Amino acid sequence: MHARIVVAVPTAGGKLVKRVFVNLGIAVLLILSSHAYAAGESVQLKQEGTHINVTIGGKPFTTFYFDPSVAKPYFMPLRSAEGTIITRGFPIGNVVPPEHQHDPNLEPHQRPMYFGHGNIDGIDFWGEAIYPKWSDDSVFGRTVLAKIEEMKSGPDSGTLRAVFHLVGPSGRVIADEVQAYIFRGDAQTRTIDCEFTILANHGAPVTMGDTKEGTFAIRVVKELYSPPGHIVNSNGGMGEKQVWGKRADWVDYYGKVGNEELGVAIFDSPRSFRHPTYWHARGYGLFAVNPFGIREFTGDPNKDGSWTIEQGKSLTLRYRVFIHHGDYIQARVAEAYQRYASGE
Repeated sequence: MHARIVVAVPTAGGKLVKRVFVNLGIAVLLILSSHAYAAGESVQLKQEGTHINVTIGGKPFTTFYFDPSVAKPYFMPLRSAEGTIITRGFPIGNVVPPEHQHDPNLEPHQRPMYFGHGNIDGIDFWGEAIYPKWSDDSVFGRTVLAKIEEMKSGPDSGTLRAVFHLVGPSGRVIADEVQAYIFRGDAQTRTIDCEFTILANHGAPVTMGDTKEGTFAIRVVKELYSPPGHIVNSNGGMGEKQVWGKRADWVDYYGKVGNEELGVAIFDSPRSFRHPTYWHARGYGLFAVNPFGIREFTGDPNKDGSWTIEQGKSLTLRYRVFIHHGDYIQARVAEAYQRYASGE
């Protein structure tokens, strides 16, 4: 005779539903897998001058900076659900701490998390004019806040939507850029749904050029460099040689930071441009998704990843940042991606 076991099973929407089982094994498996649908925590956004603080479950998560003295907006730092910082802590504004200035992989324009492309109408919005030696370009642009369109806190998510002008070296606005973010978190994870829209709305087409220098990026802490940390993609590629310049649904950096085993993944949406995308993922901690750098990634001079947005049209890129406890297997990153791909 089988014992009846009643288990509160969380649904994909986070609700608990009672289920009766006569098989102990099934019940245990459901209990063990329930962390995938843990209840969401409240998200608060608060603006203070030229930055916006984001807290999840009452704990600091990240801050969005848009100071006009800096060439582009950025987030700093990103934290895990346990509060561990996973991104490097500089530059703060335009200042690199003295102890880091001789790092051979300094790349100070690579801020903790940011969006920028190295060739938009021939102008570099990835590099920064104050750091010219770190770029092959000499013509730099600036991403300047036009307005905060939406900033909303909530019981299980928070939303931020901002419009920026892409300003060339002459001061002319060549395009608008909308950055939209949805923040969520639970006891194990933090997620940011990211949407970036380039609008050719200033009287002319806009061309996103073929360059590896782009486009949506995270610069992780040294503990997540590879080595000592690890890089893996959705195809099973491991390390920079098997991930850089390859197409994949997702890439994950994982390792031990302080006392916590954790990782951070970027998911490429099936609805995003040129899915599955190419990855500018380096062992020294630059973790970027780039759908435009096809010639450089493949090494084929006959290929051109440039894309022209016609006047009055737009192009939207969609990604999810997934910060998790444990390695990519323990965190079930592949399953988390499938939920994202299905629209969850």
